[in-house]
Amino acid sequence: MIKYMEIKSSKRSEFIDITGHIQNLIDKEISTGDGICYLYVPHTTAALTINEGADPSVKRDIVTTLTELIPHVANYQHMEGNSDAHIKASLFGSSEVLLIENGRLALGTWQAVYFCEFDGPRERKLAIKIMEG
Repeated sequence: MIKYMEIKSSKRSEFIDITGHIQNLIDKEISTGDGICYLYVPHTTAALTINEGADPSVKRDIVTTLTELIPHVANYQHMEGNSDAHIKASLFGSSEVLLIENGRLALGTWQAVYFCEFDGPRERKLAIKIMEG
């Protein structure tokens, strides 16, 4: 069964740590087993990534650098005024596959899972499929 998580962003561009929310769903679905967790963003101006979770300056640095490299205002043709968000989302991608080992996300020591908002603030949803085995 696919579950949906509601995500509210508060800024135009931000990385929202969803690691704990994903782990809570896994705790309800898989007690101590192994499996796979599929994450999918059904939006064209948002994405997912896995990156440093211990130091919040890393996500700030990523957002700042993306804003410098792909500015909000440029010679874009898209009439909605959010071409930068579409480009950023395409670079990051709309899905992630996570391994589950002994009922826990198999992430590296410093890794976290982020929902990447590039056209906020908005209310979004994330599709999650957890499979045991």
